[in-house]
Amino acid sequence: MARYRPNPPAARAGLNASCVVVPVGAWATALDFFDWRFDKVARSDWVDRFANGDVVAEDGTVVRADSLLRKGQRLYYFRAVPDEPHIPFQEHILYQDSDLLVVDKPHFLPVIPSGKYVRETLLVRLSQTLNSNALAPIHRIDRDTAGLVLFSLNPATRNAYAQMFRDHVVTKTYHAIARWNPSLPWPVQRHSRIAVGDHFMQQAEVDGTPNALTTIRPLLHNDAWAMYELKPVNGQRHQLRVHMNALGLPILNDGIYPHLTPEGSASFEQPLQLLAQAIAFTDPLSGQARHFESQLHLSELPTIEAHSAASEPHPG
Repeated sequence: MARYRPNPPAARAGLNASCVVVPVGAWATALDFFDWRFDKVARSDWVDRFANGDVVAEDGTVVRADSLLRKGQRLYYFRAVPDEPHIPFQEHILYQDSDLLVVDKPHFLPVIPSGKYVRETLLVRLSQTLNSNALAPIHRIDRDTAGLVLFSLNPATRNAYAQMFRDHVVTKTYHAIARWNPSLPWPVQRHSRIAVGDHFMQQAEVDGTPNALTTIRPLLHNDAWAMYELKPVNGQRHQLRVHMNALGLPILNDGIYPHLTPEGSASFEQPLQLLAQAIAFTDPLSGQARHFESQLHLSELPTIEAHSAASEPHPG
């Protein structure tokens, strides 16, 4: 038996439609079903969205508010997107073929829609630029982090690239600026277990079998600050930020470690000094060695006097 393949509508302004399948139930109309299924959305909002043609059937026909539904029917709807803050920095495509896209992401831009960011995300911007709804990130970096992100352009070959990250055969190199501590035995290998911390925004090192390994070494320094090279083996959430903080060297302008700053207090003038600088791997399709480097750069090392309010004594 042939495997069923969904047939979603084309993206609108870079936004893909979401899907819902009609279960067993008795609803007089499509409006009644959506009002029941999404009880946190006002019924009047659904009235407007049906009127705007934001709900469509799998064959592309517009579903009306008074349309009758059947069990198992797939319906696609486009999310209502409120105004969101504009992020005044531009992404840059570094490489593109029929399967792979390599992009330099600026600080502050999320990779995928989340929270209050939908259109102002790397995925949606690129989907609009390339006029593609097949685009998908192969891996992700934090919104606060700048640098290289890989995308798949071809669903048929997507898993081959994703498998590289699952197998930890991708060499990732990051640069970061943090306080200088000459007393640590450089290079340092931080091998620990990372899990959810006391606040949902934070991760923390905890007891247990290690699940995160990072090699850290200084590249250059002055008397107070250094630029470090970080090479993570795993990809735990906030791994590099957690490991640097655990060494007593929180990354410059980090608004999450060691302490959370109030939401909305982040400044475009003070980006987190963390950059996904290079990535290398053997292409799973061609067998060719691939190496990409970011064209972005971190700030100059602060002087001893700079950022004195944010500085903390390091251990040792």
